[in-house]
Amino acid sequence: MSDSILRVDFKGHSGGALSARLDLPLGAVRAYALFAHCFTCSKDLLAARTIADRLAGQGIAVLRFDFTGLGASEGEFASTNFSSNVADLKSAADYLRANFAAPEILIGHSLGGAAVLAVAGDIPEVKAVVTIAAPADASHVEKQFAAHVDAIEAEGAVAVKLAGRPFTIRRQFLEDIRGTRLTDRIGAMRKALMVMHSPVDELVGIDNASAIFTAARHPKSFVSLDGADHLLTKRADAGFSAEVVAGWVTRYIDPEQPQGKTAIEHVGVRETFGGKFQNAVHAGRHRLLADEPESVGGLDSGPSPYDFLSAALASCTSMTLRMYADRKKLDLGRITVDVAHRKIHFKDCETCTETERGQVGKIDQFTRRIHIEGGVPDEWEARLLEIADKCPVHRTLEASSTVTTTLVDADAATRDAADAIDRPEAAVGT
Repeated sequence: MSDSILRVDFKGHSGGALSARLDLPLGAVRAYALFAHCFTCSKDLLAARTIADRLAGQGIAVLRFDFTGLGASEGEFASTNFSSNVADLKSAADYLRANFAAPEILIGHSLGGAAVLAVAGDIPEVKAVVTIAAPADASHVEKQFAAHVDAIEAEGAVAVKLAGRPFTIRRQFLEDIRGTRLTDRIGAMRKALMVMHSPVDELVGIDNASAIFTAARHPKSFVSLDGADHLLTKRADAGFSAEVVAGWVTRYIDPEQPQGKTAIEHVGVRETFGGKFQNAVHAGRHRLLADEPESVGGLDSGPSPYDFLSAALASCTSMTLRMYADRKKLDLGRITVDVAHRKIHFKDCETCTETERGQVGKIDQFTRRIHIEGGVPDEWEARLLEIADKCPVHRTLEASSTVTTTLVDADAATRDAADAIDRPEAAVGT
């Protein structure tokens, strides 16, 4: 649920511009994460986009970029190797540190997972590392072009086809990955680690996950991506991975501050472009999704606007009754409130006056049902119904309200991001 995406460039290890996207949440940024994509992939892979979206929904900004020579980044792929990928990751961390805040989370997919394991110990601010379908050693990638290894060693460089595209692999690439050993780096990095891997991954076997997990120190976790392929090409698999990552990493970053005694001054809503109607909702430290049912073109990923309105009435009713019961020291059982909303014609409104029923058109009708466990004495019933009607949201719905609307002259997300670049300390919420 990326609420705003900044397209940025920064210099990689060779000095060439690396193309990146910074997925920003709506509201204050809790922490920054860095995502490393798989070998010959790009920052726009489904898994990368989905995980960045979900982390943004938790208030975590994610920088995902194309390694040198890949995607929209400058440079020649043939001149790169595993060590240069690690150097590009350091450059990305330096960019975040200088312009926003240093990354506290590293996420790597496939060979990108090996790269984040290699670099994690060199970025002191990193608290948590996630690998997805990662090899236990960089040399594992050699299997993708095993038929050409002899030619590469003999000729110095050979064009091979990977994922349907031609790439030039040089001898120095082989020498680099063969000379890299991750085991010591994994054991020494002293970061929280989550290893995610599919037991049916045909490209990078599950034994790699075992080797990484064994080499790591606690705290460490393993999550099986049962049934998923190596690239997480199914939306359900990418979505599950994103949910797990988003839930796990929040344990290792600072919690958002509670709103305190006063009510939230404003609620922010922004389109996510994840669907026709999906919107990110930000209220204080709380983040939700608003959407419409699939039957009207939505994704059904969150309550509809009227669902939120019904929830406001129901929750306000329950809270009002509980405050009254506490004040009067009434032994009131657990309260459940159900609210249904529909549009009805004025003439069908049973609670309307004769004058109102004579109007043409429709009116919103909220039907509220209150259940109290254990029941209530008869002498309390009328009073509790009266108190329910005094719920502030109930009063707002029945009273006249005003809405003042203005158009702003600049995109708030872009403006806030620009401010953050000028004032890095303002980029992270407290």
